[in-house]
Amino acid sequence: MEARKKGIYVFILAGLLVSVALALLVSPWASSAPDGLEKVAEDKGFIEKAEETDPAWESAPIPDYAVPGLTREAVDEETGEVVKEPTKLATALAGFIGTVAIFLITWGLALVLKKKTSEKAETTP
Repeated sequence: MEARKKGIYVFILAGLLVSVALALLVSPWASSAPDGLEKVAEDKGFIEKAEETDPAWESAPIPDYAVPGLTREAVDEETGEVVKEPTKLATALAGFIGTVAIFLITWGLALVLKKKTSEKAETTP
């Protein structure tokens, strides 16, 4: 039984390492094109209405898939204005933080559910 338990932990750790590696190495090159909902809003002409309100993501811990504060200046192609945009490091760190956070939440949930299942098995005759 111990060998099986060890094998499961090795499998989980390997999965976590692969996920973290992908989050760190692939996320910086994710498309900056608008997502599906944003694209439809642009195509149908109601994006302006959405832009009139403060975006909810601005108060998020990791807004717009990038760690705040890690920005660089760039020229907006449409307006010609100088704007701050996230660096690849900011996006990679956001991917790392998100991956680890989801892993920890899942691990915690698994522990709670396992505990409840074992308690239920002990009380059942």
